[in-house]
Amino acid sequence: QVQVVESGGGLVQAGGSLRLSCTASGLTFDDYAVGWFRQPPGKERERISCISWNGGNTYYANSVKGRFTISRDNAKNTVYLQMNSLKPEDTAMYYCAADRGGGYCFIGGRRVDFGYWGQGTQVTVSS
Repeated sequence: QVQVVESGGGLVQAGGSLRLSCTASGLTFDDYAVGWFRQPPGKERERISCISWNGGNTYYANSVKGRFTISRDNAKNTVYLQMNSLKPEDTAMYYCAADRGGGYCFIGGRRVDFGYWGQGTQVTVSS
């Protein structure tokens, strides 16, 4: 069975930093691209970042560009999301997900589908 588990969420003050981790098992980790998504209460889910199988390609949504950094350590089957300069509007449930084995965030110029999802970790940023 494929299992994806997020960790590292919590409460942080505005302007602070937090690092989320996403660990996957049950798959060949370096075959997969991994994305980070977030969903504030009452709002649509947003893809905020993605990293290719070897870390060679990264993507950031404009809402987090310059503040968040995605990285991966394939030896640990883990992807990280370093979040700096946090704002109250970053408050959301954060999810990570693995693609379907293509290994890239975009294929043929189109966003890939993500097949394996974690349960999420809550991030709350206070003023």
